[in-house]
Amino acid sequence: MSFCSFFGEESYKDHFKPGIYVCSKCDHPLFSSRSKYEHSSPWPAFTETIRADSVSKHEERPTAFKVVCGKCGSGLGHEFINDGPKEGKSRF
Repeated sequence: MSFCSFFGEESYKDHFKPGIYVCSKCDHPLFSSRSKYEHSSPWPAFTETIRADSVSKHEERPTAFKVVCGKCGSGLGHEFINDGPKEGKSRF
């Protein structure tokens, strides 16, 4: 199991072991390693969440949403629409 730590001391950008990424505050499942991919940003990148209720999203602009943990509301970053590895996919 892997732990999501986007703003902590440990970064998971280059971590590609199989597992589930969970919220570092409440252990809520967020992403599967199967949806993780290499991206030029300094943060880990995923194409989708593990479940529909994994995160809550709040629109900031038409192509980006602020993303928080679906259970405790901890900040996770953003979802960028149509910025994933394949056309029509998002990047979390």
